Amino acid sequence: MTFSIAARCADSGQLGVAVTSSSICVASRCARVSSGVGAALSQNVTDPALGPALLELCRQGLSAEEALQQVVQSTPAVEHRQLALIDHTGSAVFYSGDKALGLYAGAVGSNCVSAGNLLANEKVPEAIVESFESTTGALAERLIGALLAGEAAGGEAGPVKSAGVMVAQDASWPIVDLRVDWDEANPLTALKELWKLYQPQAEDYRTRALDPEAAPSYGVPGDT
Repeated sequence: MTFSIAARCADSGQLGVAVTSSSICVASRCARVSSGVGAALSQNVTDPALGPALLELCRQGLSAEEALQQVVQSTPAVEHRQLALIDHTGSAVFYSGDKALGLYAGAVGSNCVSAGNLLANEKVPEAIVESFESTTGALAERLIGALLAGEAAGGEAGPVKSAGVMVAQDASWPIVDLRVDWDEANPLTALKELWKLYQPQAEDYRTRALDPEAAPSYGVPGDT
């Protein structure tokens, strides 16, 4: 009931994920990023603990493939899970257990990996990867655009209702963490509009955290 992408920006070193689903609040359960380490997705019959577990292994020095193999080998009921992981070098892998729901598939590209289940067709992850590889610019925007390409290629078998995008750069917290937890119309369209609002302010919020003396005004009444 999900399709997603994890990716790395080769220019900035940013790491990010974007995910959409027919289930509520998908990003809160499935998406994880860590600056300088990697980006992970745990989906299908979701175990939210598996994303942090994958990233912790990468933090310890394992490659994406080694981390994924270790989690798959040590996780009970892993046949119900679908996982995707990219490490800080751009190495990317995915795993789909044989009890994943409906039609499931995955694809790996240059600095990106996509996976999905309950898909309308098995070409959806390939369309997501192709979109990411063919675009430039802000990582969050490329991630959202890639999911929109996946939707255009068929997307999930049913309508999606939630979506989110998360990007890590050089801090212990994500510099982008935007979510549409439920939208009856189209959460990907809503997420794209939310990013348009946030993008001009994103660097200011990062500066306020890392160097408050250099922080710009909020531009609200009472802030001089």
